[in-house]
Amino acid sequence: MRVLIVGCGYLGTAAGALLVRAGHEVVGLRRTGEGQDELLSAGIIPAMGDVTDPGSLDRLSGPFDAVVNTVSSSRGGADVYRAVYLEGTRILLDWLRQHPVRRYVYTSSTSVYGQTDGSTVDEDSPAEPGTETGAVLRATEELLLDAARAGFPSVILRVAGIYGPGRGHLFRQFLEGEARLSGDGHRCMNMIHRDDVATAIVAALDRGQGGRIYNCTDDESVTQRDFLAWLSDRLARPMPTPTDEEAPTRKKRGITHKRVSNLRLRTELGWVPRYPTFREGYAADVAQAVRMTAGPDEPCPVVQPLTA
Repeated sequence: MRVLIVGCGYLGTAAGALLVRAGHEVVGLRRTGEGQDELLSAGIIPAMGDVTDPGSLDRLSGPFDAVVNTVSSSRGGADVYRAVYLEGTRILLDWLRQHPVRRYVYTSSTSVYGQTDGSTVDEDSPAEPGTETGAVLRATEELLLDAARAGFPSVILRVAGIYGPGRGHLFRQFLEGEARLSGDGHRCMNMIHRDDVATAIVAALDRGQGGRIYNCTDDESVTQRDFLAWLSDRLARPMPTPTDEEAPTRKKRGITHKRVSNLRLRTELGWVPRYPTFREGYAADVAQAVRMTAGPDEPCPVVQPLTA
């Protein structure tokens, strides 16, 4: 295939590298020329263009067999979300009416689930986000589902909180001594390693059904308290101080409490995560942190087994 990855950044580059290794030609679209060496080293052809600018799409060297949309809001508010996700998708759909593709994969977010009761949610559960940004993401999904009902081959991946090389907000906060336990820490977090999202994108391109939604998360939700306690144990550091205040990122995404199921992604697309839980996913980062904290004349502490 010839694949266009729109918003070819942290996630898109990882997915593009997998597609290149599988023998596909991949074009990575970014708003600026920054990071071209990163794309080239992955075998991805760099292209400049802005999904909010229809004219820049017309300058792309098509045709393409598939499009993957992994655009990011760059931590903007509702107005930025609306421009990048909703209007950007509308512009892409208009452009693709003149340049038909066989598959379109869009990375949405599990933040569209607004549940606060700790229940397990799947793709058939109500998706009623309680924030403006979540509502924009949900409206973008509906735009693609409407297009799918008219025959457009869109597949939606609802992606949990992404961590991986150089990423992991709460983990980094813990290392820097800035993490705080929100209340009693009972709320569930749903996470997934960047590389596992990349393999899910490949599976969706290969076997996903148009108009279908798939939750993209690992096999085990974890409470904030349990995650921080695991880090505290492995890194021999005290637990963070409890606080009644929520972090700004949590306020933006909404305070939810749910466990997201990945059963459909596993059973329908045959997807299996390389990092089934945060324990495997963070093992290398934890080991590195242990090495860095060991003094020059001290033996490196042994990291406890992942299954402990």
